[in-house]
Amino acid sequence: MRSAVAVTHVPFEDSGSLEIALTQAGYAIETADACTADLRTPSLANADLLIVLGGPIGVYDGEAYPFLDVEIDLIRSRLAEKRPTLGICLGAQLIAAAAGAAVYPGSEGKEIGWGPIHAGPDALLYPEFAELLAPDLHVLHWHGDTFSLPPGASHLAATALYPNQAFAIEQHTLALQFHPEVTVRGLERWYVGHACELAGVGICVPQIRQESEIFAPVLEEAALRFWNGWLSRL
Repeated sequence: MRSAVAVTHVPFEDSGSLEIALTQAGYAIETADACTADLRTPSLANADLLIVLGGPIGVYDGEAYPFLDVEIDLIRSRLAEKRPTLGICLGAQLIAAAAGAAVYPGSEGKEIGWGPIHAGPDALLYPEFAELLAPDLHVLHWHGDTFSLPPGASHLAATALYPNQAFAIEQHTLALQFHPEVTVRGLERWYVGHACELAGVGICVPQIRQESEIFAPVLEEAALRFWNGWLSRL
């Protein structure tokens, strides 16, 4: 059985729908809390798949959160060895930093809520990505930072506010700024965990919940097809 390790930064931003696909693909799944785990342990460096999930801190916050620098070193070592690695939101930003790209606060402010993504110039290189590009599909955006594309990365997706929404490095690494993994039920924990952030940008919880009830079930189905397609490449 192949091993997958999901690195979390806050417990409620978990693997979501990806966990179903991993189980179906025959992965044994472990979770490592980035804040308290030993990120230098061989089980992370040698995992068949490393998944780095989201969180409300920035890549550049290493002075306050020293584990971020260790996490970047872990990802950098996996990139060098071409070991399969997936990053979502903060995880994507950490991959970008490990690959030599800049990560910084977005000039357009926070991008929070449901909306489509548009194909980047290299999207056709990854046919399974079409599942997330359907014109009637909305994905969840929840970030304030953004990044430049790492050298040699394939540019997969964009939005009107932030052009760098997804990139891949060869067949082994995928970075997604948006959240295809979320589920209707799981998002209830986000509304509590991110209550201050939502209030700070004037987003009403009943409103975003109502939108999630419309868009999330469709995304869950499309994301499962996407995950299956991507995992079959590894």
